Amino acid sequence: MAKSVAIIGAGVSGLTCGVLFAERGFPAKIFADRIGTRTTSGAAGALWFPYDAEPAVKIIPWALATYKVLSGLTSDPGSGVSMIELRQYCRTGEIQIPDWASPFVISSNNASPARTETSLSISAFESGFAVRVPLIDTTMYLDYLVDRFQKGGGEMKDDVRFGKLEEVDPQFDLIINCAGVGARDLAHDADLEPHRGQVAIVPKIENLNCAIVCDDDPLMYAIPRTQDCVFGGTNDVSDDLNADPQTTKAIVAECSRVLEVEKPPVFRERVGLRPFRKSGVRLEKEKLRDDRIVIHNYGHGGSGFTLSWGCASDVFQIANDGFR
Repeated sequence: MAKSVAIIGAGVSGLTCGVLFAERGFPAKIFADRIGTRTTSGAAGALWFPYDAEPAVKIIPWALATYKVLSGLTSDPGSGVSMIELRQYCRTGEIQIPDWASPFVISSNNASPARTETSLSISAFESGFAVRVPLIDTTMYLDYLVDRFQKGGGEMKDDVRFGKLEEVDPQFDLIINCAGVGARDLAHDADLEPHRGQVAIVPKIENLNCAIVCDDDPLMYAIPRTQDCVFGGTNDVSDDLNADPQTTKAIVAECSRVLEVEKPPVFRERVGLRPFRKSGVRLEKEKLRDDRIVIHNYGHGGSGFTLSWGCASDVFQIANDGFR
């Protein structure tokens, strides 16, 4: 008989793990305070791109494995996954193109836009490069994962908060900890800190058919989606989930300035807490005091979607090895 699995957390990491286990015949149940679009994952811009996560030697293989899965999902219109040109910029000097990005680079411009006219030139920036990457529409994709999980036989229970991992019903043979920032208390992990991200959801921007990102201060990104556009953003150490109106105004003003458009109306504001772990993503097993095994899968920072399938595959491999 297949071992039963309890998954804590229903953001992209927990849901992806749930899909892998449920579709492979394991009785799986997700426990979470909030599910899907109500989680931090629901507030994400959700472009595939390693961001705010360490160490590179681990996250790049996970990211590349996820790229392969997500690019395959573009054939399913119900997934909300599509391919998009991502233009990564810096405001001063020449931008460094990571080695891992080379296979995906469409073009680059490491000369001043004032001197070189290319399709990458935006007057606010000095240089940039373009890659073709998966774009995940969170308004569709998270529900898509929930549907796959439940069709695979998985169960879900929301409004659940555990004070400690041992509180999970002993009927479950394995616990998978995908609690995001919640793992700070649940796993007593002082290395985990919340990196607060605030975005503004605005109407679709005419003629914006690529994603624009600049990591320089101030952090700026504009990500077109099917029905709207995400303007961002922030990356501050804070656990405040309340949207700040002044921050929204600053985000909209900077994005509008860069894109050279009139300031659009704001449909809504979203705040999420990126679960950044100073010592790096935690993906490992641990034995609890009651001798059950927990596999930790948290600390993905701003790369939850980018690492989701690669990390889930490793979680499944660790669990499967333990069940043999």
